[in-house]
Amino acid sequence: MESQRLRDCLGTDFHRLREVAAGADLGAAVPSCPGWTMADLLRHVGEVYLEKVECMRLGRSPDPWPPEGLNDEPPLQLLDRSYSALTGEFAARQPEEPAYTWYGPDQSVGFWIRRMAQETVIHRVDAELGAGAAIAEIPGDLAADGIDELLVAFVQYGTTNWPDYFTELLSSAGGHAVRIATPQRSWLLRLGTRDVRVEQPDSDSPAATVQGPAPDVLLWLWSRGGEGTTTTGDEQAIGLLRKVLVESTQ
Repeated sequence: MESQRLRDCLGTDFHRLREVAAGADLGAAVPSCPGWTMADLLRHVGEVYLEKVECMRLGRSPDPWPPEGLNDEPPLQLLDRSYSALTGEFAARQPEEPAYTWYGPDQSVGFWIRRMAQETVIHRVDAELGAGAAIAEIPGDLAADGIDELLVAFVQYGTTNWPDYFTELLSSAGGHAVRIATPQRSWLLRLGTRDVRVEQPDSDSPAATVQGPAPDVLLWLWSRGGEGTTTTGDEQAIGLLRKVLVESTQ
C-alpha cells in the first residue's frame, strides 16, 4: 500500500478509536486483551506512538522506556498528545527517509507508517470490543496489507531471527503448509522445525487452509474474531499456526 493511503487509514481508525473511548467506561475490561481495561489500552497505544516518534528522532530504540511520569497522564490526554506527535513526525519526513526499526529489511519512516496504521486498526477493534460497540468496517486493502505484514514481518522474521523462542513450539512441525487465502491475494506458510517461511502458493495441496474476506482473516489471525473466516484440513497444523502467531506478536 502507498504510504499516504496508510496514513489516511491511520487517521480514520484513530478517530474511531478516540470516539469509542470517549464514550466508554475506562475501567471496562477489554476481552481481546486479557487483563487490560480500556484505560490500559489507551495508555498502550499512546506509549507505542510516542516510542515510534523517539525511534525516528533518535535513530535507535529509546532506553529506558517508558519515561517517568507517563502513567500519571490521563489516558485520553496521553492518546491525543501521542497521536499529534506521531502524525507531526510523519508529516515532517518522507516515507523513504531512514529511521531505526526493529525489522532489519526495512529501516525507513515508511515502515513505521505501515506499522502504526496496522497497530491502530487492531487496537481500534479492541476498543470497540471493550465498549460493546459495533465493529466498524476494515478496508479490504488495509486488511490484506495487515495479513502480509503479520506473516512476513512478525512470523517469518521472528522465527528466523529469534529461533530460541520457537524451538520447542516448532519441534514437531514437520514442514506442513498452511494456505492463507483472501480475495486480494494468498500466502503459503511452511511450518518447519527451525522456522516458518512465507512462500508463493503452488499447485500442491496444503495441509490446511484459512480463508475468507481479508478483514475477517486479519481479525482471525490476530485472535480478534473474524467470524467470516473458515478453516479446513489438518487441525493440528491450524492449532500450531495459532500458537506461532501468539508467540510472534507478544
